[in-house]
Amino acid sequence: MSYKNDFPMFARFKKEKKPLVYLDSASTAQMPQCVIDAVREFEETTRANVHRGIYELSERATECYEGARERVRKFVNARRAREIVFTRNTTESINLVAYSLTKTFFKKGDHILISRGEHHSNFLPWQMIAKEKGIILDILELNKEGEIAIEAVKKALHPKTRLAAFSHISHVLGTINPIEKIRKTLRKRNILFLVDAAQSAGHIPIDVQKIGCDFLAFSGHKMGAPMGIGVLYGREEIVHTMEPFLRGGGMIRKVDITNTEWDELPYKFEAGTPNVSGAIGLEAAINYITSIGFKEIRAIDEKLTKRAFAQLKKIPGIHIFGPEDPRTRGGVISFTIEGIHPVRSSIHFQQDSSHRGRLRRITSNWVHPHDLATILDREGIAIRAGHHCAMPLMKYLGVPAVSRISFWVYNSVSDIEVLGRGIEKALRILA
Repeated sequence: MSYKNDFPMFARFKKEKKPLVYLDSASTAQMPQCVIDAVREFEETTRANVHRGIYELSERATECYEGARERVRKFVNARRAREIVFTRNTTESINLVAYSLTKTFFKKGDHILISRGEHHSNFLPWQMIAKEKGIILDILELNKEGEIAIEAVKKALHPKTRLAAFSHISHVLGTINPIEKIRKTLRKRNILFLVDAAQSAGHIPIDVQKIGCDFLAFSGHKMGAPMGIGVLYGREEIVHTMEPFLRGGGMIRKVDITNTEWDELPYKFEAGTPNVSGAIGLEAAINYITSIGFKEIRAIDEKLTKRAFAQLKKIPGIHIFGPEDPRTRGGVISFTIEGIHPVRSSIHFQQDSSHRGRLRRITSNWVHPHDLATILDREGIAIRAGHHCAMPLMKYLGVPAVSRISFWVYNSVSDIEVLGRGIEKALRILA
């Protein structure tokens, strides 16, 4: 079944007789019509500030907002709605946890464990508090398939490891990490566990109770919801002890000149006017995903991943990162192409591990991802190119940048075929 007709973006390009093969859903997914309709209806009929008005319109807006929270609770199977905090995105969710735990939980000399494959959003907040608080940031290396191996996690743990933070699905390598097994290992040592679910929330089912994580973060815009709405799940026993990230209106119970009492969960973490229409859109996106079913979505990812591997492997000089088995990865594929002289300079500098502080000049005949993406764009094909907010991982892979394609429900086998022809044309131009 084709779901492309559910997304007006594609109808617009078709009407204008322009091609659009959108292969950048790992960055931002397109929005289905039902989400657009839900947001428009709220803005046209129910727009008002929540939690503060005693008039009917505000009460209706509050009911819609809290209804969206309850829908998210069911979506991730949290125990209570107060364990769901609305944020702007995954980045803000993780920064909230990092900031708050610094105030009440971490002590100098504690250890935090993350992997080299993390998005900067799950790297920089921990790096920041490590420097500020005197915490040790331990970096777990990936195995040859780009996965976080359980045995490696066990070896990397320190007696003072207080928290581990890993991605559910890699946004570069596509690998699905064994987070449930990781959690079992961490639980034995009472180590907190944060899961970055930005790439998994719209692709595979999430059950926070089954995972057993203490925190889980994801963004709405990667699953068909509006931009600017995100979610932080936080286990109540932990979150109720944490300090607020932001302070202001809407998150207090009592304020006097010398002291302030915070509101109950989750409101003490939602300072200011929230993105109510974004939450309404997120609820509609969840309903859309549920109507299709994760079994179907997963089948689409696996089918397209398998077809893309077959198509890409025909290209001379291509190197695909991550495992090939579509059952062990999400719908994300990163690659580089070697063997020709690109239009742009292929000279780059790389740290020479044998000489601290020295750089060595590297030249190679390879297609720069930016060149490839630019030419593909002329053919109506949208892919991602660059370091993908994962510079430590790029260094590990030995490249400054990669090309990345990613899928969602609106993609088809024909998109992969168009991509293959587009790459062939790009290589002829660059050669």
